[in-house]
Amino acid sequence: MSSGSNLSGIGKRRVRRTYEVDSGTEVQNDNTIKVEEKPLKSRYQPEVTTKKSRYNPNPIISQSEKTNDSKRSKFLHTNRLESTGYTLQDETVGQKQRHDILKGKFPTQQAVKDDKRTRQQIWEEQQLENAVVKEETDQIHVANSKEYDYVFDTDTMIGFTSDNDDILPEEGEDSDAAGSDKYLLKQLENEKARLLSIKESRKLLPVYQYRDELLKSIKDNQVMIIVGETGSGKTTQLPQYLIEDGYTQEGKFQIAVTQPRRVAATSVAKRVSDEMEVILGQEVGYTIRFEDKTTPNKTILKYMTDGMLLREFLSDPMLSKYSCIMIDEAHERTLATDILVGLLKDILPQRKDLKVLISSATMNAKKFSEFFNDCPIFNVPGRRYPVDIHYTLQPEANYIQAAITTIFQIHTTQPLSGDILVFLTGQEEIEKTRDNLEEIAGRLGSQIPQLMITPIYANLPQEQQSRIFQKTPPNCRKIVLATNIAETSLTIDGIKYVIDPGYVKENSYVPSTNMTQLLTVPCSKASVDQRAGRAGRVGPGKCFRLFTKWSFENELELMPKPEILRTNLSHTILLLLSLGVKDLLSFPLLDKPSIQALAKSLENLYILGALNSKGTITQLGEMMCEFPCEPEFAKVLYSSATNGECNGVLDECLTVVSMLHETTSIFIGPKKEASSRIVSEVSSDHALYLEIYNQWAKSNYSRTWCQDHKVQYKTLLRVRNIRNQLSRCSKKLGLVTQNETGRKNLPVSTDLVNNRMVKAFITGFPMNVVQLGTTGYRTVGKTNGGLDVSIHPSSIVFQNYKEKAHKPCKYVLYQQLMLTSKEFIRDCLPITHDEWPLEMVPHFFK
Repeated sequence: MSSGSNLSGIGKRRVRRTYEVDSGTEVQNDNTIKVEEKPLKSRYQPEVTTKKSRYNPNPIISQSEKTNDSKRSKFLHTNRLESTGYTLQDETVGQKQRHDILKGKFPTQQAVKDDKRTRQQIWEEQQLENAVVKEETDQIHVANSKEYDYVFDTDTMIGFTSDNDDILPEEGEDSDAAGSDKYLLKQLENEKARLLSIKESRKLLPVYQYRDELLKSIKDNQVMIIVGETGSGKTTQLPQYLIEDGYTQEGKFQIAVTQPRRVAATSVAKRVSDEMEVILGQEVGYTIRFEDKTTPNKTILKYMTDGMLLREFLSDPMLSKYSCIMIDEAHERTLATDILVGLLKDILPQRKDLKVLISSATMNAKKFSEFFNDCPIFNVPGRRYPVDIHYTLQPEANYIQAAITTIFQIHTTQPLSGDILVFLTGQEEIEKTRDNLEEIAGRLGSQIPQLMITPIYANLPQEQQSRIFQKTPPNCRKIVLATNIAETSLTIDGIKYVIDPGYVKENSYVPSTNMTQLLTVPCSKASVDQRAGRAGRVGPGKCFRLFTKWSFENELELMPKPEILRTNLSHTILLLLSLGVKDLLSFPLLDKPSIQALAKSLENLYILGALNSKGTITQLGEMMCEFPCEPEFAKVLYSSATNGECNGVLDECLTVVSMLHETTSIFIGPKKEASSRIVSEVSSDHALYLEIYNQWAKSNYSRTWCQDHKVQYKTLLRVRNIRNQLSRCSKKLGLVTQNETGRKNLPVSTDLVNNRMVKAFITGFPMNVVQLGTTGYRTVGKTNGGLDVSIHPSSIVFQNYKEKAHKPCKYVLYQQLMLTSKEFIRDCLPITHDEWPLEMVPHFFK
């Protein structure tokens, strides 16, 4: 059901979502009608049916439940959300009066035309301010409480304050505090108070009382497993204890702490730098892919993603500059973490002075201990309060709408003292949910307390990521919309309610077809239990699971599947071979991948030229390892500078490869709308990305250009950083940005540049070429099983074929395969000459 239909029912009838208590008890209101219960079905194969008003966000209100509370008039005040199913009760409202109120609330079309701001400017203002709530100063229009259920304010959306409240006013501004000693002293006092609060909070963390015992155990053991609840302080405090105990020896050694996600690495580094009262990037820094915020010979504590430490093995196989390595959140079992623990186990006999700490949740502690020859396990109890678990009676066909309904039910029935954490699968779902929440809250106006909506996902700008840690303003509730990063990697204070749809996005590699798919799959029991625990950090909490108890007990796996068992291993194998690992089968791993997966990865590397027929790494393979990207992209860059058929386009390929690393967050709104503002016609998604970056560069990297063309400015800044790093790596390896004829910076529209770029991508992604048949496109090549695919509607190629009647090419190269209703390919590059695949990669296409 669309959001429009959901909202149309506001003021007409109420829907209340009710839940099954973990104990199985059920509570019903007297004046309600219970929806007919249906037989239990498998939650993950629900029958899709249309039910009117099922996801209406308004809670049911019976006469016995109404109160005289002026702030929350006519909303349900109950502490019981334990019943099951749904309850309905019709209520009416004077439609003419309601129409008059809404007419005054929303701007007319003429008012919209008179607003000179672009949609981009409005969007960016909301992005920069969406987590800060302003004080209500607008006049409130109150409907007659005897006839109407809602109070509307004069704005359609939630009010926001400026993002620059803490910045000193510019010279010349009319401000009593501007430039005055009082203002500066106040700022200094505020900063001192903040630092004092940080110091005091450190002593309140559970790990503090185990400080001396922890340090003694670390001194007595080379390897130790540390088990601690999220929020115990192990990630932020333990490295500081090690510094205080002399493990950095005045800068001679460093301490490294790995994180499975870059958001966690950057946010924790910022927190620790505040606690140590140092500048981030000096004594305390972080290193993530394409970004290094450390200072040589000064940084003593470095937080980094596990993949970055893995790359450090290439230049320093013994990790000689480190005195202690802490692998945090090891229970998540990322591919890089599993390889790291294997490499660390391999070098420990030669590095007797190196300390290794494995931080893991209880569920994997014993396995890690056995892997490291039964090393000791140190338990750090966390502060955890009881959490009531609630289930739905029936499967939810639309868990996003169900989550929105539950948010408003909690918000209007539960005390404001607790914030809400909602787990979603990715950026698209988070932004969609945030937009719906803001629209509904804007319609309800001042009838409900204000919402502070704060998203958190990997591609979110860092200054917005930090807002999830801001204190919730008075008379407001914070709604945190998060990916599974909030399961264990981050501690967010104030969370009392958790809403868990029970899904996560995972990459799934199928060796038989040699294809990787991004799938939305059910969580494991261990994961949903971790999520529920977030509600018990500050006091007793509640977790609302949007699936049935039967599904939890019968359909969810006990543990998440380790990434090493579900991913393409080509990059990892190339790295291990570069490090001198000759026998891949005997390399120490917590879980061994299948022989089929290893064989397919070796075959892929041979096709790329990284291995010879004997399985030995080639000179090209060694060079590909130097690039901080996948082997396929490294081969594209290498070919664009050296291959006679496609050399001379390294500049263009550097740009396109960098853009392809950020394709999920380039555009504001539909890709089609943005592309039409940039170029009238373009042949491929790759050419569009190149044109976007080139035009932005010609504008001197202007923010205004991004606003006018509906492109994310922050994303392009990240693209520029990626491109700069790849360019430095290319120069280091001797790759030049122009060929021997002196060809330099030809326009993107020339056939020469486009053709050479297509050929370069064929050399890097021959496995991603599909062929047009009688029924559509189908994968080709000896390593594929032959899979029917469709070009995604968002692709420029789809628009050219369907809307502009371009003749489809026989071959098309794609960058991403996604599975929804069917297999779609995204970011497509038409191959205009049928002979090119065979010419460029004959050993694969012949």
